[in-house]
Amino acid sequence: MDIEHIREYCLSKPFTTEGFPFDETTLVFKVMGKMFAIMGLEQIDPFINLKCDPERSVELREEYEDVQPGWHMSKVHWNSVYVERGLDKKFIIQLIDHSYELIVAKLPKKLKIEMGLA
Repeated sequence: MDIEHIREYCLSKPFTTEGFPFDETTLVFKVMGKMFAIMGLEQIDPFINLKCDPERSVELREEYEDVQPGWHMSKVHWNSVYVERGLDKKFIIQLIDHSYELIVAKLPKKLKIEMGLA
């Protein structure tokens, strides 16, 4: 799955914004101001950092060579998912969805009300 398709999919998630808060090559996707996906635009071996349930993170890393501890992130809560090495597109989308849903679940009630979720 290429970076542009990942970008389009992330932006299709409700209340998602994109920006470059760290530098001009690291694209960050946020839902209601909270990061759920981070990807470098100039990587030779592209990956996306995604939030993940800690227990599931361990399982995914053991099962998939292309899922590694989050680069420059908390290794407990984030994975680096290499997107052009052969992982199934549907699997990558599931991981993006999981990351997004984890962030939304932790949002304050006020923000969930704004989103129409509470």
